[in-house]
Amino acid sequence: MRVSSKSDSPWQQAWREGGAEALASRGASGQLCKLSPQCREKLAGYLEQGPAAHGWDQDRVWTGARAVTLIGRKFHVSCSVSGATRLTRRIGFTPQVPAGRVT
Repeated sequence: MRVSSKSDSPWQQAWREGGAEALASRGASGQLCKLSPQCREKLAGYLEQGPAAHGWDQDRVWTGARAVTLIGRKFHVSCSVSGATRLTRRIGFTPQVPAGRVT
């Protein structure tokens, strides 16, 4: 094709060097969940109690930031807001944006 090796697509190069196996997905990237399955069950129970049971009674809405705080308080584990949001969604909860927040 008269292109330099730098211009060659990394996918095409992987195909030539390793075939279909070289192009197979390696799965999701990122860290694994820091909470055990038992801790995730406990977290679901805490979330079911509602935010007011844990000190947030102003608008009674779970947010990603509140989930981070709850996880830190109950399990002594730190995580990002996006990580906490993904975790809460996986266990069946959807973090909300508090009413009245400017968007």
